[in-house]
Amino acid sequence: MTVTENATPAYPPGELPAMDVAGRLDRLRGALDGAGVDGLVVSDLTNVRYLTGFTGSAGMLLVDAHRTVFVTDGRYTTQSAQQLGDAGVQAEIEISAEGPEVAVAAAAAGLGRLGLEADSVSWGSQLRWAGELFEGELVPTTGVVEELRLVKDAGEAARIRSACALADAALEEVRGRLADGPTEREFARELEAAMMRRGADDLSFDTIVASGPNGARPHHHPSDRRVAEGDLVVLDFGALLDGYHSDMTRAVAVGDVGPDRRRMLRVVAEAQAAGVEAVRAGVEAAEVDRACRELIAEAGWGEAFLHGTGHGVGLDIHEAPRVSNRSTATLGAGHVVTVEPGVYLPELGGVRIEDTVLVTDSGCDRLTLAPKEPQLG
Repeated sequence: MTVTENATPAYPPGELPAMDVAGRLDRLRGALDGAGVDGLVVSDLTNVRYLTGFTGSAGMLLVDAHRTVFVTDGRYTTQSAQQLGDAGVQAEIEISAEGPEVAVAAAAAGLGRLGLEADSVSWGSQLRWAGELFEGELVPTTGVVEELRLVKDAGEAARIRSACALADAALEEVRGRLADGPTEREFARELEAAMMRRGADDLSFDTIVASGPNGARPHHHPSDRRVAEGDLVVLDFGALLDGYHSDMTRAVAVGDVGPDRRRMLRVVAEAQAAGVEAVRAGVEAAEVDRACRELIAEAGWGEAFLHGTGHGVGLDIHEAPRVSNRSTATLGAGHVVTVEPGVYLPELGGVRIEDTVLVTDSGCDRLTLAPKEPQLG
């Protein structure tokens, strides 16, 4: 299998290539029959953005075989027209003071089977649809739009790659500061500020800086503990660029961390490399997990690997496909996933190493390129 780097360039934030947002609606129409519906109400805002380019906080979409109806409120009259127009999306735009459900339901009148996104519709909303808004059959759907989002097009991959490059550069800028003994919170703020200076729109998630014993907690929140000589420091962070996320973890050794911690670093690095090497279109996601987990288990630390090996990355920081020993997914060309094994031992701290990779037919393209050499200095 082939692992490549920089197969295509990262783009400056202002020069990202266009995405074919408008073409996604036809792909969704092609999936309606398979979902057993005549039309779909898209209420998940991430899915709305994927299909229309709209980035506001209130919007709902009806898609059937012949129409696309987008409903929002008066705050977004200008924004919705501009963003849908810029994306080339042909839709009827309605501004509703009564709430989007009322207008979408009116547009859906006459459809026989109407799909609602089960993962984003509350129980109260479902009762209202069934009791007041729609006379036909309501069908709970799961993953209809998310299935389309699995394969990233060239524009999406460029945004993720560029978000990864921002994070790489930010880490290079501030990594040496760990030798000065900052608090975890201080270093997190410096790393975050470096990403923002380099063009990130926001953070992908709350930055993790976990030093010494705190490293044994996979989702530790930065504290006032100061980084000290002999610490392992786990850094897990990402940049958001034009809606798309990056995700990377590096483990840093501050000074002499001793033989046991050096062994942790070596074992996790070997496991992570094995996982990345296993990534290829057609491979079961569970097999990638197995490639990492077996090496850690052989080292005697199987029970200290406390989480799955990875997850999809895109408009959401955690999305399909899941990469774990319970996953039933098969990787496909164009999927973007993380590979992030870890070992967590309260008496020694923790080590996690993570890359975001783009799946290809022959292997993968590694998008997070920050060096993995753990020793500081």
